[in-house]
Amino acid sequence: MSGHSKWSTIKRKKEKTDNARAKVFTKIGREIAVAVKEGGPDPASNSKLKDIIAKAKANNVPNDNIDRIIKKASGDGNGANYEEIIYEGYGPSGIAVMVETLTDNRNRTAAEMRHYFDKNKGNMGQSGCVSFMFSHCGSIVIEAEDIDEETLMEAALEAGASDFIKDEDVFIVRTEPNDLGLVRDDLEEKGYKFVSAELEYIPSTYTKLTDEEDLKMMSRLLDMMEENDDVQDVWHNLENPEDLP
Repeated sequence: MSGHSKWSTIKRKKEKTDNARAKVFTKIGREIAVAVKEGGPDPASNSKLKDIIAKAKANNVPNDNIDRIIKKASGDGNGANYEEIIYEGYGPSGIAVMVETLTDNRNRTAAEMRHYFDKNKGNMGQSGCVSFMFSHCGSIVIEAEDIDEETLMEAALEAGASDFIKDEDVFIVRTEPNDLGLVRDDLEEKGYKFVSAELEYIPSTYTKLTDEEDLKMMSRLLDMMEENDDVQDVWHNLENPEDLP
């Protein structure tokens, strides 16, 4: 089976989260709070919450933090009401960019996203301007060391995976968005450990940047977005993220 995954992009994200753990905890905490308000505090009956808890644990969020966020979100307090908004646009030289946000003030967040694009040789577009270039799917990443490829692939496909990819030093199991939790749980029961298991936007085509100024602007654009508390994830179709300064 085949696919293009750019594990280097995921690695870049992981390196950044390791250097900004508190910010990662804040972002995941916001996701947990939204999931609780939408579907209740019990992960057994709230599959979205169950998926986010698994993501939180993969990012080393302490159980006490998770429990505290769930308890707070399920109470009658006047917590902020967040809404999910995806902003789309183009970075330097037409790099397609999608920004997932959870915000309690869409005007503020839209203005900030537009500012980031404008400052870095890009422009924010209308909804749908680049999303057609991405596929929304579940992505389960498993370190390849000491793992038999054929055995894992067979287990993944039996569990309902839609694709299986060997990329550098990891295996990537792809699923339909609604099947992520089921496939993850099935593989976990069979003893597999995950680097990550979450929903992603995967580009259908990639664009390479070679101009040093473009690479600098793209790096700054991603940094500015990822530093914003409203931003949960940033997806793009840069072919060579390893060249970013």
